[in-house]
Amino acid sequence: MYDKEDLRVLLKNVRDGTIDIEAALTTLKALPYSDLGYAKIDNHRALRNGYPEVIYCPGKETEHIIGIAQKFISDGVDFMATRAAPGIYDALKQACPQAVYHSLARVITIGDGAKIRHPDKTILIITAGTADIAVAQEAAVTAKMFGNSVQTLYDVGVSGMHRLLSSLELIYSASVIIVAAGMEGALASVVGGLVDVPVIAVPTSVGYGTSFGGLTALMAMLSSCAGGVGVVGIDNGFGAAYLASTIIGSR
Repeated sequence: MYDKEDLRVLLKNVRDGTIDIEAALTTLKALPYSDLGYAKIDNHRALRNGYPEVIYCPGKETEHIIGIAQKFISDGVDFMATRAAPGIYDALKQACPQAVYHSLARVITIGDGAKIRHPDKTILIITAGTADIAVAQEAAVTAKMFGNSVQTLYDVGVSGMHRLLSSLELIYSASVIIVAAGMEGALASVVGGLVDVPVIAVPTSVGYGTSFGGLTALMAMLSSCAGGVGVVGIDNGFGAAYLASTIIGSR
């Protein structure tokens, strides 16, 4: 799979005569996608969007996940698989010994991911409570694989505001902030009112009473009175990290 820099190198080599046109055409022929029968791997995504495909595990047969992973490995591509149950990891580990399981995040990674793209910029991931850390860890693993510097600040929700306010230096140093919160989801608005950088709110499916599996937090975040707060879906740590990565790349 090629990213934009790989394509620049290929074209430069054609220009310089170190690769002939037919060899370059053979390389480019595989760019649109690789058809495995049960899956069409989008080799072109890194060129279009800057990041390669990610395997979403739920609903897929284990052998299909393994087949997709092996194709990535044969192409020399670092990758990640999200929402992976321990059994999926155990099976994948047998076929791909280099696989690493981030159990709290439920993410499998192979390789270290992209190099840090912007060393002077940081994604800060904040949680309201300890129960939100699993979603935050999905975001953290994703952001790191996508080539970002990541810092975390956990369990600083509105039930004890002094915990958040004692970390203002860290908060103010961030380039983008992801806030994962369940219950009533108030922390995203609080953080949004403190900073001048984008805040990505992630409602989580934890909470008492009328939290409704994250719907209350989602509605509160969508209704935030703080400017600069955007919202992704319930428990979508991956989506939050992807969005944060694109913001880092454009800032």
